[in-house]
Amino acid sequence: MESLDLVTAFLLVLLGVSLLAQGPVAAETWDISDAAVLVRSGDRSLAEQTAAEVLVEEVQRRTGLEWVISDAISTGKPTIVLGGGPVTAIDTVPKLADRPEAYRLVADPKAGRIWILGADGRGALYGVGRFLRELEWAPGCARFPKAMDITTVPAYPIRGHQLGFRARANSYDAWNESQYEQYIRELVFFGLNAVENIPFEDSQPSPVMPVPREEMNLRISAICQRYDVDYWVWVPAVFDLGNATLRAAELDSHEAFFAACPRLDGFFFPGGDPGNNPPELVLPFLEDVAKRLETHHPEARIWLSMQGFDPRETTQVYKWIDEHAPDWLGGLVAGPSSPPIPATRKRLPDRYRLRHYPDITHTILCQYETSWWDLAFSRTLGREACNPQPVFYAHIHNWYAPYTDGFITYSDGVHDDINKAIWSARGWDPEADVRGMLIEYARVFFGPQVAERAADGILALERNWEGPAAQNGAIDATLAWWQNLERESPALSTNWRWQLCLLRAHYDAYVRHRIIAEQALEAEANACLAEAPAVGADAAMDAALRVLETPTCRPDLRARIETLCDDLFHSIGLQTSVEKYHASGAERGAVLDFVDYPLNNRWWLEDEFAKIRAMADEKAKCERLEIIRTWENPGPGSFYDDVGNVAKSPHVVRGEALNTDPEMLRNPGQCHWWWNDGLSRARLSWQVSMNWPLAMRYEGLDPEARYVFRMTGCGDAFTRMDGARVEPTLYDKGIGEFKEFPVPPEAIKDGVLEVTWDTPLELDLNWREQSRITEAWLLRKE
Repeated sequence: MESLDLVTAFLLVLLGVSLLAQGPVAAETWDISDAAVLVRSGDRSLAEQTAAEVLVEEVQRRTGLEWVISDAISTGKPTIVLGGGPVTAIDTVPKLADRPEAYRLVADPKAGRIWILGADGRGALYGVGRFLRELEWAPGCARFPKAMDITTVPAYPIRGHQLGFRARANSYDAWNESQYEQYIRELVFFGLNAVENIPFEDSQPSPVMPVPREEMNLRISAICQRYDVDYWVWVPAVFDLGNATLRAAELDSHEAFFAACPRLDGFFFPGGDPGNNPPELVLPFLEDVAKRLETHHPEARIWLSMQGFDPRETTQVYKWIDEHAPDWLGGLVAGPSSPPIPATRKRLPDRYRLRHYPDITHTILCQYETSWWDLAFSRTLGREACNPQPVFYAHIHNWYAPYTDGFITYSDGVHDDINKAIWSARGWDPEADVRGMLIEYARVFFGPQVAERAADGILALERNWEGPAAQNGAIDATLAWWQNLERESPALSTNWRWQLCLLRAHYDAYVRHRIIAEQALEAEANACLAEAPAVGADAAMDAALRVLETPTCRPDLRARIETLCDDLFHSIGLQTSVEKYHASGAERGAVLDFVDYPLNNRWWLEDEFAKIRAMADEKAKCERLEIIRTWENPGPGSFYDDVGNVAKSPHVVRGEALNTDPEMLRNPGQCHWWWNDGLSRARLSWQVSMNWPLAMRYEGLDPEARYVFRMTGCGDAFTRMDGARVEPTLYDKGIGEFKEFPVPPEAIKDGVLEVTWDTPLELDLNWREQSRITEAWLLRKE
């Protein structure tokens, strides 16, 4: 490790990176810059031929070296022996596990050879991927560890990602065939063996599609054929399967697609999200699909998820499987809103597989939400931002993997690229070290010179989202870390993965500086409102508005974010704006459109002030301004919580951590609402809620005082204090309206109050309409 100056050392401490554990000492390497590639003579599988091409092309891409592929030994230079079987003219071949997809990677410097041997064509490809992950490279130079001997087989047979060519994706729809092939190739480096496309789900036009959708669907299939990667399709039914005319047309459409596909291995039908057909219509339809599929792809199988099925419908599916035992069924898929994975595996007959369908692409309103995410990030970065969360997703993978036969993730763009690599690598080896995986990722895509520091920078990006942004000083250290790397690595300026990391580092820092500055402006504006009785309500509001209109801080960060968004659109088609870059919707990664979303209540205050100005009575105006001014500061002896805001919820009782409750089933989390396409003018505290906290707990109360518990939210609130139900004196149910419950004196005799709720039974309501809490006050009354 090179010596560290004081600034770098300080950054390391802020980032949580140990100065004593910067990774293993670099292995001794040997120069293989003039290597030749030896392939076995005779018939080679298409995947094996592709492996050789990938090897020489990717080495040339990184180093400029032009290695030659031959089936004859070249003397006097290092030889990379590549194949899925015996190699001509070499008597001694290292032994290899006789398992599908297995490979062995052996360095023998004395003999001048590196062996990349696959049990099959796929194994050869995975061996090449591992070779590239271990290669020390620079322009004009390639070196390889001398002491390398790896024999490995994958832990799980299904390791894939959804790469749907559709308008909703925030980048895939802008790609041509070569970009798709390169991306699939790079995912294979980390163990991918399946790609899932979305050929039919919508007909929404995309202005950035370079190839007609019908044509690209088939080209992706052909790419998968070249790489021996399974080609799956995700095909919901968004119409009533009871309509015979539509049903017949759908079957004909599917068969035409089956006939045209060079390769098709899996047909995944989601029971819901989207779609709303019951099992009695779904299962016969899939049986008919299977008959058409078998004609063209006899080895392909149908897969079903029970997303959105109620208990009766779930039982109905299992019963049908038990009675019919269909050969065309590959298994079940566990996705968002599916029955629990352990219970599904227990109930599903052993002959059928279970596939995980994890959402690795979204941060909120999704399957695996970012836990206790600062509202400042959810209002700006939104649901589909660049979201490297390697530690979190490595844990999620291992939590559920033992029940499954693998996964094909839900992804809608390249913003989750690091998460894909983590899932792929853990699907191969669940014990793979997270930091080690990131170093390999960075070595392949950024280069050995920055690999370890880039890996630590990625880990730091994940930690940026822990706790309140304003109190997370490491966010600025993360930015400084990436800025230092950027200055040292100008050659990476056009690398889209590098650009993504830089965008997140700058965006996070900009958000942090804004929330600190804008929250301070709101406090100053509230001070102006305190003068209303003396200067008049209108004058006080005018003064407050002048404060709130203070220009945004850190224009340098703002400008860099805009530049990086433009760079990413041109380098990889990332659509960070609806108007400027053709994002299909505001929640589809349009982070540039929300970079300046107010992080205080400026918009709400503007609207409230307009209502107050229309009031005729000056006293009433001042009274309303006083309520607004003291909203979050109710005075000595009283308490306020913005219940779903990690920065303002000190009295919320939280449960288990993610290490034992990764889906937050026993630890209620936040719900970040997305109103008005993300441009809601509602008070910020109403845009994040809970239903319901485990409890609100207050300590150090005065047993002789009188208290009232006030809350806002939506719907009902069946409130208990120290276990006993209490009745309200005010009970308004609308968003932002108050409910009030007097605190019984006996509940605070010990100076402690615990408030809990009985969950309303609202199965007939859509989840968006169900009761919830957003704010809570414990008000001391004199």
